[in-house]
Amino acid sequence: MSPELLVPIAKAIAIGVGALGPGLGIGLIGMKAVEGIGRNPEAAGKIFVPMLLGMAFAEAIAIYALVVAFTL
Repeated sequence: MSPELLVPIAKAIAIGVGALGPGLGIGLIGMKAVEGIGRNPEAAGKIFVPMLLGMAFAEAIAIYALVVAFTL
């Protein structure tokens, strides 16, 4: 195969695999935060900020994958 045909496949794999982990991570973070708030509603304020930080860091990894896909 010529390199011109492999570049779109490499881009698709980079963003697909690069978004899979953060997507699962964000889902698990949200699930456990809602579960924790459901078990102890008074702790919602203490759970919310670390949940948002964890989601932001996981999303940053997906953005790195998007940048790699654009640079290929």
